[in-house]
Amino acid sequence: MRLQIAALTAVLLLSGCAGSSKVMVGQARPPIDPAQVQIYTVVPAGAQEIAQIESSSAIGFGTQGQTDSAVARLKAEAAALGANGVVLMGVGSSGSSGGGVSVGGGSWGSSSYGGVGVGIPTQQKKAVGMAIWVPAGAVPVMPSTIPVPAPAPSSAPTPAPSPTNPPL
Repeated sequence: MRLQIAALTAVLLLSGCAGSSKVMVGQARPPIDPAQVQIYTVVPAGAQEIAQIESSSAIGFGTQGQTDSAVARLKAEAAALGANGVVLMGVGSSGSSGGGVSVGGGSWGSSSYGGVGVGIPTQQKKAVGMAIWVPAGAVPVMPSTIPVPAPAPSSAPTPAPSPTNPPL
């Protein structure tokens, strides 16, 4: 019985650990140092896609450090595939957002017992990106600007000048 409880505890702990995954869409290259991997918001001209990658941080309390950890794991996964860039597609959270407290008690024969449980809100940060190989000298493509339409002419009538308020 103790072995089953220990195994279940290990599975639950490992399920909350950080991790990463990938879907290959191109050809991998020889691995590089993760410090050489750059983060992009748009795909540079001439870049080649290698894989869609996803990573997660360890379970914590939704801190900036968890976000940084998830992005660092993206860079490490990209570097292992020989990618020198990652187009960051998004960072989000998963996990429980609320805490809770429960109290219970009971009796069995002449014995009685009680207990208190406290639920601590925890989160896991996840990051998604595209691992790319960027040739030397490539320049990021700037997103096109979307023109803002001019306001439509108003159909409301223009007030007529009043004798006490002459037009200028």
